Amino acid sequence: MSVDPEQLNLAGAFSKATDEQWEAEVLKVLNRGRPDDKQLDIEQALKRLTATTLDGIQIPPLYTREDAEGPLGFPGVMPFTRGSAPRTGEAIAWGVRQLHEDPDLDVTKRAVLDDLERGATSVWLRVDPDAVPSDSLATALEGVQLDLAAVRVSSTYDQDAAADALLKVLRGSGLDAASLKGNLGIDALKFAAQHGTVPDLSPHRRWVAEVKDAFPGVVALTVDVLPYHGAGANDAQEIAFAVATGIEYLRDLDEAGMAPAEAITQLEFRVAATTDQFETIAKLRALRRIWARVAEECGVPENLRGAHVHAVTSPRMMAKVDPYVNILRTTIATFGAAAGGADAITVLPFDHANGLPTPFSRRIARNVQVIAAEESHLGRVSDPAGGSWYVESLTDELAKKAWADVQEIEANGGMVQALSSGEVANRIATVNEERSKGLANRSIGLTGVSMFPASGEKPLDAKPRPEAPALGGLKQIRDAEVFEHLREASWKHADATGNPPQVFLACLGAQRDFGARQGFASNVVLVGGLGIVESHGGTPAEIAKQATDAGAKIVVLCSSAKVYAEQAVPVAQALRDAGVERIYLAGNLKEAGEVPEGLIDGTISLGMNVVEFLDSTFDLLGVTR
Repeated sequence: MSVDPEQLNLAGAFSKATDEQWEAEVLKVLNRGRPDDKQLDIEQALKRLTATTLDGIQIPPLYTREDAEGPLGFPGVMPFTRGSAPRTGEAIAWGVRQLHEDPDLDVTKRAVLDDLERGATSVWLRVDPDAVPSDSLATALEGVQLDLAAVRVSSTYDQDAAADALLKVLRGSGLDAASLKGNLGIDALKFAAQHGTVPDLSPHRRWVAEVKDAFPGVVALTVDVLPYHGAGANDAQEIAFAVATGIEYLRDLDEAGMAPAEAITQLEFRVAATTDQFETIAKLRALRRIWARVAEECGVPENLRGAHVHAVTSPRMMAKVDPYVNILRTTIATFGAAAGGADAITVLPFDHANGLPTPFSRRIARNVQVIAAEESHLGRVSDPAGGSWYVESLTDELAKKAWADVQEIEANGGMVQALSSGEVANRIATVNEERSKGLANRSIGLTGVSMFPASGEKPLDAKPRPEAPALGGLKQIRDAEVFEHLREASWKHADATGNPPQVFLACLGAQRDFGARQGFASNVVLVGGLGIVESHGGTPAEIAKQATDAGAKIVVLCSSAKVYAEQAVPVAQALRDAGVERIYLAGNLKEAGEVPEGLIDGTISLGMNVVEFLDSTFDLLGVTR
């Protein structure tokens, strides 16, 4: 039966929208309420709607076909932007690889088997003094069918010991060596980045020789850029450091007499997946594109040029406070990694920043992936974001930024030199400076931490991590730390005094007048874990009495512009006369009219430096940090 094509033309009854119509609607929204002499033109409007990433990439509000010029290409072929191989339509299209690092061997052994029985497809163990002991790796892996589940190890303190322990387990398994898969986790530059030492690539050749013939399914080397990400590197830097490291490793093996086509099979990349799902998608796509070009220039056959990428949900994005929000963070990161074509994904438990995980948090972390694959079908389509004008443009921009960094690193002597000279640390420090500003003024918002904090929150009771030897390399940070220190200071103050440090909100007028500003000011105050006391309405004298009865040192006025014009100054004066030491106004100070100098100390508003405000508030309230 033929089908009338008009029946399928869902937009057939509508005229084609034009850029001019869209621009007119943009101006209508942005110019609403603006005086005639301050109306924005379209260039000014678009500039206001354009964001800039920490990579320096501008994100306009609208993308068109012209932003994604060039052929789309296919997965599994050059330049491998769309994936190292096409997906076959199976539900589990990537490796579900969970991390194990609990030194309690009974706990780790149960957790490994529990993961494998309930959805995980491979195992990743950290072998360290504060994690799984190298001499007990066989115990931790008891019951694991090594010919079905690949085992990866990594180590912060002794990579050789971890690699040796894994090979002993594989050799003692009694299984056909050709059926075994895994990764020894040897990564000299990662070790140097963590310890601040001069990189020594000499172990690489030995470990590659150990496995390349004896264990054809085992990879010796990892290009792990999590330490750079954890120190604050942006996405373009993460790609650049990964590619530059891979080049160093290929070059070293080439000097040892190993052809690039053979050496490239001994590398696996490990990168971070974050809550910026589009940046994560584009990062994985751009990494594969650049690495494929490097491999091509090295004479590697096309079928070996696709990078094998292991994505790990970012440790830097995990928060100690309101930790259940981390489940949302890791879910978004998992989506980005899956859509970006990761070959394996590790989801960190929501309590990762608080300590060692519980069976519950491990289960949630594992199920994030399993549900994404089996119920949301994320793996059934190859490169689902491919063709999106935004994603294609962002991939191009990230690839260009990262490649420019790779060229600079190579021109200055390579990644070994860049790390040893401090160039890597300096590049990351520049990004951290910009990120710190964004975190402080909340243009980079952290849900549950700097935005929408929970009232009355208590610290999560978690199993503490064992004390680990100190590291002298790149300092690992988390975005939430500056706010966590404030919250923890408030909790300690409450434990010592019986009450959290408090701020008084003077809500002027009726609920419809003060509601919006009250909510905004409350959120700012709760970011620091401070308590809130409020007055609703009343005369200036009554408000001042309520404030003094509450022992208030700091008061925030909350209301509308109309009420501020009538009440802000007399209420502030009454508060001053009653001995209140600091007064803020939520909103624009101009709304209060003529304000005597020194009467109101400042405002609480969008774009304010929340960290500075809370620091000064803690100082006044005598909160020790």
